Parts: sequence; C-alpha cells; structure tokens
Amino acid sequence: MEPRPLEFLQKLLTTPSPSGFEGPIQEVVREYVNDFADEVTTDLHGNLVACVNPGSPLRVMYAGHCDQIGMIVTHIDEQGYIYAQTIGGWDPQQLIGQRMTIWSASGPVAAVIARKAIHLLNDAERKQVVPLEELWLDIGAKDRDDSASQVEIGDPVTLQLGMQKLRNGMANAPGMDDKTGVWIVIEAARRAAAKGVSCSLYAVSTVAEEIGLRGARTSAFSIDPHVGIAVDVTHSTDCPTIDKRQRGEINLGKGPVIFRGPNMNLKVTERLVRLSREQEIPHQIAAVGRAVPNDANALQVNRGGMAVGLVGTPNRYMHSAVETVALADLENAANLLAAFACSLTDDEDFRP
Repeated sequence: MEPRPLEFLQKLLTTPSPSGFEGPIQEVVREYVNDFADEVTTDLHGNLVACVNPGSPLRVMYAGHCDQIGMIVTHIDEQGYIYAQTIGGWDPQQLIGQRMTIWSASGPVAAVIARKAIHLLNDAERKQVVPLEELWLDIGAKDRDDSASQVEIGDPVTLQLGMQKLRNGMANAPGMDDKTGVWIVIEAARRAAAKGVSCSLYAVSTVAEEIGLRGARTSAFSIDPHVGIAVDVTHSTDCPTIDKRQRGEINLGKGPVIFRGPNMNLKVTERLVRLSREQEIPHQIAAVGRAVPNDANALQVNRGGMAVGLVGTPNRYMHSAVETVALADLENAANLLAAFACSLTDDEDFRP
C-alpha cells in the first residue's frame, strides 16, 4: 500500500466513530477527498458524499459505512464506576478485560472494562456468560464527583483504537468493520478519477449502519443512483470452528469477495466477476440467499429500486478488538471498483 493511502487508513482506524458520533471521522475523509473530488458535501444525517464527474446521466454510488460498534455512558455510581449501553451488536465476552476510551467533551478519557477476578467467582459464576449490565468502566476515579468531572452521561465509548501489523501483510484493529469499506470506496473513487470516468461516481462514507442501515437509506434517497455497490467486511472462514458448508471458502489475502444472491443485481455481479478476471484482480465468490444485513439491503430498495452489488473484505474476529484483514484485499477491492466505474457508459442498462 502506498504511503498516502496507508496514512489515510491509519487515520481512519485511530479516529472514533461509534454510530451517532461519526463527525470526527468524516473530517478525516473530507481532508482526503478534497484533493480529487469535484464536489464534497455532508448531509444533515452526517453522510459524507464525494462526487467525481457530477452531472453525468448515469449515477453510481459506492457505500462504505464509517460507523463502528461502541458504547454510550448511562450511569455513574457513588464510587465513580461507569456503566454503559452498547451501540451496535456486541458479544459481552469480547469486552471483558479490554482497554477502552471514553470520548468526552474535554478529550479522550482512558478506561478499562472488567468484572471481578476469577479468584472471586463462585462455581456458578464461572460457568455463566457475564451479563453486560454487570460490566463496568473504571477510569481510576475517587468517587462519583471525580468521575463526573471528566465524563458525562451520553458520552461515547470505544475500544482503545489503533492498528497492529501482523505477518504476511495482515493487520488487526477495532473498527476494521467498516473503516476498510470507507477506505475502499474513497480510494476507488480517487483511482477512477485519475483514469477518467463517464458516469457520475458518488463515494459515500455512510453513517449509522450498525444501528439499522440508516445512513445508506438517506444518502441513496438524495443521490437517487442507478447503480449502487456496498462495500463491507465479511466473515472469513480460514480459522477454526467455522462451518464452510454454509459460509463458503473465504480466505484472507485471496481477494475481495463478490456476492451472488437475491439482494444483488445479476448484471452488476457478472461485470464485477468479468472485470476481475480480465484485469487479473484476485477475487472470491460467496453466496447469500436472503436480504443482507448491510448497506446493500438499503440500497436495493431505495425509491423505485436500483441495481446493486456487494463486495466484501474478508475479516477474522468481527466485532472484536482484533478484527483482522489482509491489506492486499483492500488494494484489490479498490482496483476492482475503480475498474467497474471506468467501464460504464451513459447508456448502460442493468434491468434484469
């Protein structure tokens, strides 16, 4: 990955963006897209839209959601311990013993989240899945007043952010879901702009996917695209305990995943596959037999409907502190989406 795109990815992964609090990360996106986009706008919902070649009859939307799962402060007890609700879908077991950050108005506040030590658990407690309401955040406060001097009810919370590189081009970080998707759609637009596109290409950093695909719905309504491609992470199956008979053979480092199924337009999918083969872009194929739980769902039923594709980045350990991807898969996905945009002409017909 080239230095500037890598720096952009690292900024995304170190910027907090729990659903409802995406403003800081959209500023990171805006700074990057200002160099190549013809138009950059942010709507009242918070979606950031970067458009290349506006005014062309064919409108194409690439959607990657910038929001990550997180928490929100709900209570501070007399001892200064902080309790929180989840934003998005958490497995509470993933939270035990994690370093956290509370994003207060005065700046980040370091915290840990835990429960009592194993030495103090009775036999019944050791066998139980810990309920979320029995976990607390500890900022080292003396009491409620000390804690409240730093933290307010409603402050967002994330895992401690940052990317760690692994062997063979792998990397892990909280928020790979779906800051990698944001990186891909924005980088695809930059590469397509450099090559020249005849369509109007809208790369959208969508908000609030983790709480109901909300940003994709509102931004798509405003743009009214003819074609939309959602880019999200998808579960890799190259680690133990995952049933490949249902999830398919999905490996890190073997390319982005092109999905087939009733949520996707057959002509869009076929073109993505064809371009991958013609341009020797590594790719994988996966099938899903229902409406998908990501932005592709909202895109497909926008207004009178649109031709939709779905491209996934293989991800191990989704919705955890160590979401792991292969950086080469991001590069290949950006190249594929740039090629797709550049292949389009104004008279395309994606009707089945």
